[in-house]
Amino acid sequence: MASNSLLERPTSNVLRTEDVSVYYGNFLALKNVSLDIPKNKITAFIGPSGCGKSTLLRCYNRLNDLIKGFKANGGISYNGQNIYASDIDPVELRRRIGMVFQKPNPFPKSIYDNVAFGARINGYRGDMDELVERSLKQAALWEEVKDKLRQSGLALSGGQQQRLCIARALAVQPDVILMDEPCSALDPISTLRIEEVLHELKQQYTIVIVTHNMQQASRVSDMTAFFNVEPTQKGGRVGYLVEYDETQIIFHNPAKEATQEYVSGRFG
Repeated sequence: MASNSLLERPTSNVLRTEDVSVYYGNFLALKNVSLDIPKNKITAFIGPSGCGKSTLLRCYNRLNDLIKGFKANGGISYNGQNIYASDIDPVELRRRIGMVFQKPNPFPKSIYDNVAFGARINGYRGDMDELVERSLKQAALWEEVKDKLRQSGLALSGGQQQRLCIARALAVQPDVILMDEPCSALDPISTLRIEEVLHELKQQYTIVIVTHNMQQASRVSDMTAFFNVEPTQKGGRVGYLVEYDETQIIFHNPAKEATQEYVSGRFG
């Protein structure tokens, strides 16, 4: 695969999910999901625990490949290309589609080296100082750390650490940013700061966020997908997509009664 092949054929829907089912061994975790992720929008995945939100999120940059027994049926494409095709390099895909995890996970390195790490690994040949500064500014962290770039990233507060992880993801210049409950471990003020960052970032990036916080989903997202679980014949539970639409519709005029019950807090 040519290193730039993943940049070809840009489309208004950056990610397309077609009839995707996910298995871990014999366990069916998610069934028959179809949805498109639009460019330069924030899409939120909501739903109760165990409904497959994070499973689907991790399919988009093939992180589930690292889990023993994982198998995905159906199709997932990025800019029109099947990301599970044999000629797609997962490492290159993960550079295009970055991930920010639930718990801030800065490396035991300086703030500067945290941001520069991925760019160095990928052979970045530009001005590293400029890249680090730009990435920290995009993550709304520059003014707080510009005089202590050589101090450990682990010395930052939880909210600052999460913004450092966002800056680290931005430094490799991705196209899409996946976020798996990025604010669940943060206080309300830090959460609001992250949400402000997201509103700025969507001007340049496509963002998909998993969140259990209904207020957050309604505040930050343009599109919302509601997932739920249903019992299986073998006594287990499987996740599925109930409804996917513009966020305002999902929260104020959903088509499905189950969606209305969930977003209003009557279950889940």
